[in-house]
Amino acid sequence: MSEEMNYKDAYEKLKEEFTDLQQRYFRVRKEAILREDYAASLSSNKAIRTYRKMAVKMGREDPFLKLRPEITQEEAGILYNIDSKSYKNDKLLLRGWSYDRCGMLPNIVIRDRSRLLSFDIQRYPRADVNELLGLNNDFSSGFSIRLPLDQIRNKVITFELENEFGYVARQIKVIIDKKKREAYIRRHAIPSYAVDSAAYDDWFHEHRVTEEELTEQRKMKFPVSPLISIVIPLFNTPEKFLDELMESLLGQSYENIEICLADGSTRDETERQIREKYLGDVRVKYQRLKENTGISGNTNEAIKMASGSWIMLSDHDDTLEKDACFEIVKAINSDPDIDAVYTDEDKLMYSGNIYFSPNFKPDFNPDLLRSNNYITHIFCVRTSIVEAVAEDGVYERPEYDGAQDYDFILRCVEKAKKVYHVPKFLYHWRAHASSTAGNPESKMYAYENGRKAIEAHYARVGIPAKVAQAEDIGSYRSLYEIKGEPLVSIIIPNKDLKDVLKRAVDSIFEKASYRNFEIVICENNSVEPETFSYYEELQKAHENVRVVTWESGFNYSAINNFAVKQARGSYLLFLNNDVEVITDRFIEEMLGYCQRPDTGACGARLYYPNDRLQHCGIVVGIGGIAGHICHMEKRDAGGYFGRIVKTQDVSACTAACLMVRRSVFEEVGGFDEELAVAYNDVDLCLKIREKGYLVVYNAWAMLYHYESLSRGSDDVEKDRAKHERQMKEARRLRARWPEIFEKGDPYFNPNLDYDTSDYILAGTIPPNYSALQKARDEVSKDDKK
Repeated sequence: MSEEMNYKDAYEKLKEEFTDLQQRYFRVRKEAILREDYAASLSSNKAIRTYRKMAVKMGREDPFLKLRPEITQEEAGILYNIDSKSYKNDKLLLRGWSYDRCGMLPNIVIRDRSRLLSFDIQRYPRADVNELLGLNNDFSSGFSIRLPLDQIRNKVITFELENEFGYVARQIKVIIDKKKREAYIRRHAIPSYAVDSAAYDDWFHEHRVTEEELTEQRKMKFPVSPLISIVIPLFNTPEKFLDELMESLLGQSYENIEICLADGSTRDETERQIREKYLGDVRVKYQRLKENTGISGNTNEAIKMASGSWIMLSDHDDTLEKDACFEIVKAINSDPDIDAVYTDEDKLMYSGNIYFSPNFKPDFNPDLLRSNNYITHIFCVRTSIVEAVAEDGVYERPEYDGAQDYDFILRCVEKAKKVYHVPKFLYHWRAHASSTAGNPESKMYAYENGRKAIEAHYARVGIPAKVAQAEDIGSYRSLYEIKGEPLVSIIIPNKDLKDVLKRAVDSIFEKASYRNFEIVICENNSVEPETFSYYEELQKAHENVRVVTWESGFNYSAINNFAVKQARGSYLLFLNNDVEVITDRFIEEMLGYCQRPDTGACGARLYYPNDRLQHCGIVVGIGGIAGHICHMEKRDAGGYFGRIVKTQDVSACTAACLMVRRSVFEEVGGFDEELAVAYNDVDLCLKIREKGYLVVYNAWAMLYHYESLSRGSDDVEKDRAKHERQMKEARRLRARWPEIFEKGDPYFNPNLDYDTSDYILAGTIPPNYSALQKARDEVSKDDKK
């Protein structure tokens, strides 16, 4: 009896201890989540395990199941997905996302049966998930887990996400045998997409400069070694962030720099930190300002401190790669006409160490710069240019606060002979809730000031235009004022398929808001009587429709050149017969750009009838010859960094809808008639660019394109003659433009893979990627049918 009482006393004592632990469990778990220590869990606490065993022994229900029951996702309010499972360096890699509807991140636990497994986890923002769930851009919904395989004993492990209601579980099969695992890796290589932040973080660490390379860089002597003044406005900068910034600057492999710090802080800690740690270095200049005059005013004071021949802008809480100045000076030495340099950039998690959202930028792209400030960081410019754009000693203008750098960059590039792009990730923009990097909606006033900055830019360069904010936050739409009312000749080659042509022509008359146009239909080899009846009907109904006849065989280039000679307009709009107008201002949108003296041609945004993207510009070199970027994206998609929805300069546009100034078309000799079917539009655009004109993709001129209906699909895989013809035309294009094929398309970043239009990191396409693309295209074909 005494033994039984002792047993009960021990149970009651353990029960009291369990109650206390239960309270501690929730408190510690919450603290663990806040500090992202996901391995913290009291479920393995020895006292809890003892109590649970004793309760079961006495025939009671396991009390921990009440504390931590397994429930459904709906009951838990947890949303999640494991996007990929892979193996690397004897570790299991899991990538995915999770979200607790209570607004927190669910704790992640991984078990091998009852044993808790240890793992490393990185949390990072997932732009796609955050947008879908309506979360802030910097919310770390994504996760990347690295779990050492040597601690796993069983072939199935359990992945759990828990909150205060319980946990949801999913079993994951694991390949423990190394040989089998290697075979699996070969079969299931996973693409590392540029927009996949976890994959990018791995890629960046593999490609960033090494200490050995920095040592070699420090030994190098440049013919021109300018002093670079790095200007930084300080304001109550967190000590950790300032230390990280200063470490990245003072460790630069190119050492002829000065760091100009203008401190408008309202507290003394920043000054104390600078004086104690950094003023011993002669390269550091520091001034405590009498008052805080805002980011523009403080930046102006920092610029006034500068004595270098080049000025570099930097924020006070970001970091630079230690070879940043070296790469910039290397660029400066490559061409004496370079007046400004910018680099690629990514974002840095608020807590540091994780790099995400890489911005693979194009070479200098003035129309993309008018669509959004894609340059941002790093921007380094000759001091002579900075002085030239100053107004009464004011460099950055306070009236553009929030977009002061945007306004400053626009004014500088207006004066620059050449603007050079260094395609390396040399700047890390720290993302936090109050920064536009982490939360674009945190500073809406900045976007209005950005709009004003672009309008002011247009006024300075003499282009009559209005600017509106676009739906994509931080991007803009330029509306050009049409000079006069010039005649636009819409040239449409056609063979039969009366209903297809009628749909295109009807959409023009029904939707086009610009009315001074003529339609020149170039009839070629039609045989159906209803086609000719429709021609007569059209010309009777509309005085501005003419039909001209091409009497030879099909040659797209020759047909269009022939039609141009019959056309009367000073602007030529080449249009396929299998299109349908979507936006009523499609003519004005392209005409406004073509009226600019620096622009030779302008293309449009084209969708397939299933609302998948067909065209938003052509990259020369994709697929070996040329291809469309962001191909097959959904109608509501913006594409990589908004490439679909932002007007920008490109190397080429499809002639399915392409406006060209007549004088430019004649200057370059029109279409190359040796390119009868393929690549003639690419060649035309490259000839236009060779003469110094821009080719613009206008995101606001939109049409549907049913593609190749009148000729049929150009299926070269099944037709030997077509295949030989296409190969001949491809060889001609490559032979004519060897430089762009050798150096790469200036508007496509060299870190990206030319085997796909999907913005994938170079060299990371898996063996099965072509099959995946083909399957996607087949689905699209079925949708179109």
